[in-house]
Amino acid sequence: MPSPWSPRREVSPQTSRLLIERAHDELVLGNPGDERLRDVRPLVRESWRRSLAGMVGAEALPPVALTAEELEEYRRTHPLAGALEMIRALLLPGDAADAGVAVAVGDAAGRLLWVEGDRHVRNLTGEMGFVAGANWSEAAVGTAAPGTALALDRSVQIHGAEHYNRLVQPWSCTAAPVHDPETRRILGVIDVTGGANAVTPQAQLLVDATARAVEGELLVARLRAREQAASPARRRPRPPAAEPTRSTLRVLGRSRALLEVAREGGDTVTELSARHAEILVMLATHRQGLSAEALADLVYGAGAGPETLRPEMVRLRKVLERVAPHLVPASRPYRLLADLETDAHQVLSLLDRGAHRVALAAYRGAVLPESVGPGVEDFRQGVHLALREALLAEARVDVLLAYADTEAAADDAEVLQLCLRLLPSRSPRRAGLVARLERLEG
Repeated sequence: MPSPWSPRREVSPQTSRLLIERAHDELVLGNPGDERLRDVRPLVRESWRRSLAGMVGAEALPPVALTAEELEEYRRTHPLAGALEMIRALLLPGDAADAGVAVAVGDAAGRLLWVEGDRHVRNLTGEMGFVAGANWSEAAVGTAAPGTALALDRSVQIHGAEHYNRLVQPWSCTAAPVHDPETRRILGVIDVTGGANAVTPQAQLLVDATARAVEGELLVARLRAREQAASPARRRPRPPAAEPTRSTLRVLGRSRALLEVAREGGDTVTELSARHAEILVMLATHRQGLSAEALADLVYGAGAGPETLRPEMVRLRKVLERVAPHLVPASRPYRLLADLETDAHQVLSLLDRGAHRVALAAYRGAVLPESVGPGVEDFRQGVHLALREALLAEARVDVLLAYADTEAAADDAEVLQLCLRLLPSRSPRRAGLVARLERLEG
């Protein structure tokens, strides 16, 4: 089936890109009365003002609002999950990997749940945080089709320079909200992001039609479910809903980890000892469980023996019983019975989703940098190598330059040389990179 996103002649915005960029800069710099703003579309101008009033950063990466585990669970229960195949069929017919656009489905809060479509487009847009789990509401990233469509409760097209966030300005997008077919409350949003082909009049008609088709399908599915539920033989008691709990262990750039536990009714943050942090990192990394001998070797080194580990496990259990009883490890083997996410695993998840810029921003340093536990050292090295290899293989030059400025890449000649190869010949950054390489070689 031919793609509906075949290249078309670019749709000219109402004003030149340069004029829009200058008007945007004047607003962000605190000149809301600049006359150039009158030439910007009212829809965009008002969205810019909402973004400015909400103190949205003009170059801020969108926050990743859902961890990999939360995203997976949320997808399973979201009302739009059952309509995903219809959305793919209408917006990504044929070979989705070469469609020329990325198609995203988000929830009513603007959090992206699925991002599919053209591989190249997804790799590039991933650099600005356009990935599953990220928050693309107006309050998070400013003017962009997904968030603005939700804010206005109508379909919206945003052309390149009309985006409030400068990182998003190379792209254009069309989005439409999806409503509950009976209550009309917003369930989510469908977005198409790409080049000029993503903001044609045909693109808006297609995205609108897809949203309406999804609403019709939801209504049909709901009526069928009611018909089935009317039969007493088919009724089943619903299981009680579990209290939502999120536990995160922050170990990047920290010698003493922070354990954050979020629950209904309040969050808790507890600083752990270095040894307790090492044990929890190993249990979070080895979800299948570890024998006492294996865990002792990973934390203390070969030959330490279970008798060295057991007193520390008793102390750790006492701490966890007080602040996070759901994380008290089981024995034989030692293992966690509840989910524990580490910020290091979040970085790895972002790399898997192609969000290299966001992953680099989230990488706040090495895993427990002062730890000499063999298992922690291996994990520390693995996280750093995964970040480095992903950036060397796929990242844009601006992301590589940001990585080159970190402590992790201070003496990495290969990173510096790749930056030089990718930079334009007249870039002012070249001199500093050359000087650093000369110091390394000397």
